[in-house]
Amino acid sequence: MKKNMKDIEVEVKYRLESPDAVRQRLVAEGAEGFGRSFESNTRYDNADGGITQARCLLRLRKDGKTRLTHKSPHADSGKGGFKIHRELEVEVSDFDTMDNILKALGFQPVQIYEKWRETFHLNGCEICLDTLPFGEFMEIEGEKGWIDEVAETLGLSRSGRITANYLSLFEALRQEYALPFTDLTFANFQGRSDDFTATLARFETEA
Repeated sequence: MKKNMKDIEVEVKYRLESPDAVRQRLVAEGAEGFGRSFESNTRYDNADGGITQARCLLRLRKDGKTRLTHKSPHADSGKGGFKIHRELEVEVSDFDTMDNILKALGFQPVQIYEKWRETFHLNGCEICLDTLPFGEFMEIEGEKGWIDEVAETLGLSRSGRITANYLSLFEALRQEYALPFTDLTFANFQGRSDDFTATLARFETEA
């Protein structure tokens, strides 16, 4: 999806109670669907944890394609109910080879995280219905005005928006519920019956 400024990504998240209802609304509004796929992401850091300390992200994603991504914070992130960051991304031909290159450069895999993602395009925005091991979410990415229009079309207000990333949500859950693992995988959550609603709700904006 084209960014509104070069390499700048603007998005919002919503926690969903009924993904099927949102999917039906998207189809009714004429959204173009691009299917559903499974994502496995590996996050890397250097020996002193400098990437995490700088609030940046270096990841290698596999979802049919393999992509190397670096994200860094933007000064305006969180303002006006939008998550904003700089994103540099390139497609690579082989996951294992890229993993070995990163390790040879001194980066080590520190976390795996997974999700199922179904993608739509509507009114200049990319809309993703995401199934995480701890819940259902939607991301809307595009220009700020377009995001607001799409959210309104889907019957969503600024109230309830989330500007934190999924790893921040997971870390809050891990601390509060004493989860004994650091990888955000479906296998790790299998068999758990925790109600994470109250914790996740703390990340939602009020207006």
